[in-house]
Amino acid sequence: MVAGMVGRGTALGAALLSLLAVPAPTAFASPAAPAAVGVAPAAPAGAAAPATTMPAPDLTALREALRSALAKGAPGAMARIDDNGAVRRLTEGVADRATGRAMNTDDRFRIGSVTKTFTSVVVLQLVDEGRLDLDTSVNTYLPGLLPDDRITVRHLLSHRSGLYDYTDEMFAKTVPGFEAVRNKVFSHRELVRLSLRKPLTVDPGTTHAYSNTNFVVAGMLVEKATGHTLQAEYRDRIIKPLKLTDTFYVHPGTAIPGRHVKGYLRPDEAGAPLVDSTRQTASWAQSAGAMISSTHDLNTFVSALLRGKLMSPARLAQMQEWVPVNSTQGYGLGLRRRDLSCGVSVYGHTGTVQGYYTYSFTSKDGKRTITSAANTSNTSDVLNVMPLTLEAAFCGKKPAAARSATPVERHEDVAPSLVRD
Repeated sequence: MVAGMVGRGTALGAALLSLLAVPAPTAFASPAAPAAVGVAPAAPAGAAAPATTMPAPDLTALREALRSALAKGAPGAMARIDDNGAVRRLTEGVADRATGRAMNTDDRFRIGSVTKTFTSVVVLQLVDEGRLDLDTSVNTYLPGLLPDDRITVRHLLSHRSGLYDYTDEMFAKTVPGFEAVRNKVFSHRELVRLSLRKPLTVDPGTTHAYSNTNFVVAGMLVEKATGHTLQAEYRDRIIKPLKLTDTFYVHPGTAIPGRHVKGYLRPDEAGAPLVDSTRQTASWAQSAGAMISSTHDLNTFVSALLRGKLMSPARLAQMQEWVPVNSTQGYGLGLRRRDLSCGVSVYGHTGTVQGYYTYSFTSKDGKRTITSAANTSNTSDVLNVMPLTLEAAFCGKKPAAARSATPVERHEDVAPSLVRD
């Protein structure tokens, strides 16, 4: 999400430094890798995938994918591959339509639902510390919040709670919905109340049903368990230890700090002009999708995660217990698995927030990682280009016919039940 911030502007740095210090997270020094749990498309969730040697990235196909995003309506697109020490950067188009400034992989942007992986890492660190338990009812920690005591922490992180996604209603009309909340500041409880206007969509603990509400509640658990803000927990548990200099959680500030990519939201009406959606509180998303980062920082983050640098081996293994999403995807605990056409499985998350699409995925060993992004959203044509960047990065050179036959998706992280052309 969208996939998925009231103006402090240049005061952001001082605000971040003034946050209350929190205890350093538990260190996990060179943990052993957990057992492989990636699965082939036809295998049951949790089955081990056969080892597959990855060919070199196909940079020609990657550039074709970025150019295709532009041809389908994105002002700009970019990708960065970090491959066991080698770095490859590709850009097409513009980061700012008004000035014509070119896309640059060093620019910051809104990462949407890739935020969910950050949130899940913090929750799982708290599980490691004994402050949360995955199989305990959420209502034990937040009494009376949810309508069903069967909903556990694990159900939130795997999207099996059945909590209705309030963004389906909030963004039923894309641009009017966005403008109504662009500068609004919500509390977590207000967002949960929006969700609870509707009944549960699935029985808790059964099937996967993607909902931003799950990670809003996860953010509430973090703040309740620690007594600190989400901003402080992201900073002290992930951002500072990994030296992520481009990664911020500025909610409810509206500005992206420093040099950044502008985001452009496509209206539902054909031919209507794009809307500059860069400045917003992203308060409707918060712990489900309000973070800001860069291609370098996201590659560093997802690689460190799969290398076991952010939690214990036991917790990382639990993060990769997959619930089937479809024939080529599984969802763990705030982590996606995608099975590519060449038999390689990759791990990370997608992100959609108004004006931005992001894909950030790494190999099982964390050695090859790609983050690709386009500065538009609400267009399935551009969204369906994004998986092609993974194919190019991890599957290498393929016949043109095979590339064009690669399956794509229309799922959005924002308003996931709505499908628009």
